[in-house]
Amino acid sequence: MAMVVPAHGQMSGNTLSVTKVANSAATSKQPIVITLDEAIRRAEASAPSYAASVGASKAARLNRSIAIAGLLPTADFFNEGLYTQPNGAHGQVGQISDTADMPIFIANNGVREYMSQLVVNENIGLGPVAAVHQADAAAALARAQQEIARRGLVAAVAAMYYGLLAADNKVKIAERAYKEAAAFTAMTLKREKQQYAAYADVVKAQLTEQQQQRAVQDAKVAAESAQLQLGVLLFQNPLTPYEVKAPRAVPPLAPFVDVEAAAAKNNPELKSALAALKLSNANVQAARAGYLPNVGLNVTYGIDAPQFAVNGPDGVRNLGYSAYLSLDVPVWNWLTTQHRVKQSEIGRQVAQVALNATQRQLIAQLRVDYSEAKVARNDLASLDQSVTTAGESLHLSELRYQAGEALVIEVVDAQNAYVMAENAREDGEVRYETALAQLQMLTGIM
Repeated sequence: MAMVVPAHGQMSGNTLSVTKVANSAATSKQPIVITLDEAIRRAEASAPSYAASVGASKAARLNRSIAIAGLLPTADFFNEGLYTQPNGAHGQVGQISDTADMPIFIANNGVREYMSQLVVNENIGLGPVAAVHQADAAAALARAQQEIARRGLVAAVAAMYYGLLAADNKVKIAERAYKEAAAFTAMTLKREKQQYAAYADVVKAQLTEQQQQRAVQDAKVAAESAQLQLGVLLFQNPLTPYEVKAPRAVPPLAPFVDVEAAAAKNNPELKSALAALKLSNANVQAARAGYLPNVGLNVTYGIDAPQFAVNGPDGVRNLGYSAYLSLDVPVWNWLTTQHRVKQSEIGRQVAQVALNATQRQLIAQLRVDYSEAKVARNDLASLDQSVTTAGESLHLSELRYQAGEALVIEVVDAQNAYVMAENAREDGEVRYETALAQLQMLTGIM
């Protein structure tokens, strides 16, 4: 169903006016046919909430890479040239200074000093290891949150997709009902002229025809709204004309045993809770690392001499290396480490409670959603039968009225019952597809 909505103004973040967008949509040759899979793919590329979860997951993976780099040695190439004003005194010429002048700042080694060194540092301790564990758990948590967002988006798109299909079908139902009502009005007028029916029959038929005409307009507005809402997710220009493609058959419902096993294995909320507990364990480990010493190793290779050269005067060798090993032992920090450990342990207790609650909620929610899907699936057969029965009832009522054996109210009631049965059939299919989408969020296999 393609639509053009005339409007004025500018679209935010775009220099193209809404009127021009509408005109471009109106001049499109053929509407785009969108399947459910295509709708999901497009929505994943444009939904801001899902894009945020994807970005958070990618950033978490980079944090893991950064944490791993903290375990590895670092290397820097350090270069510096220094000049200090002489203080007027004289000293010995040699490795410290290439002139007899002494520097005015005693912290400096000479009037001229050149450094060009490769510096390698390595820190060894439990803290960097715990940081890697924290980053691993945070990345797993971000992946689970991304999957939760993705499945929520899939469920929302599926509900909107089948809602649009139902809205389009309801337009057809309303238009067919309006034509039948108009035909019935013509029949009553003909019978009234032939003095086979009262004028009250004509009035009742005309009222029903007017009611169905209003129903057509309401159905079109509802379909237009549904198409625009889904179009916002699917296209850069929400006024792009498109059609949704109905599936060939209603998908079956898997046995509950299979659904339960899939939920236990693939449920993203459960994975998120497990990742949160793993992250809290890593936080405890990182906090306890404050009790342990850290070892530092520094190796420097290069020159630090009054000449920017490998060798100085009289064959003095400027190029060389130095190394030192340090051991930092924590002694007292006013119980800061102990309090951090307690904080992390409290967080772990909260994560454990959340995991237990998630497990209980999954058991209950899975049962409720499966029951809803099962009932909705069974109702579809009954709704199909109701549509068939209502159609036959309408046909028989019209025949009996033509034969003078039925009242006009019976035909009008049959018309309304037929429309209600068809609309209920569309709502029933949306209900079932929505229930399947909810199971998709829990299991990922429906």
